[in-house]
Amino acid sequence: MWLVGRQEDIMANTPSAKKATRKIETRTAVNKSRRSRVRTFIRKVEEAIVAGDHAVAMAALKAAAPEINRAAGHGIVHANLAARKISRLNNRVKALSA
Repeated sequence: MWLVGRQEDIMANTPSAKKATRKIETRTAVNKSRRSRVRTFIRKVEEAIVAGDHAVAMAALKAAAPEINRAAGHGIVHANLAARKISRLNNRVKALSA
């Protein structure tokens, strides 16, 4: 009887399938780490915006933008999402100085 959705019940049969499973697990761990890193950078910018500190927010944004673009380059997030996030964060930071 097949139980759908439980990994331990479905075993890879061929060596190539076993290797593919190992590669997927490795990539998943790397992707989770990168996604978490991006979220942390975005959170730092948003916390600075909430605090109302323009200088800190600008510095955090300068650090976050390349990290977001790097994630887009690696396929962690879509390129359009990366551009949208950076643009919206930039607009919020600019609004602090006004």
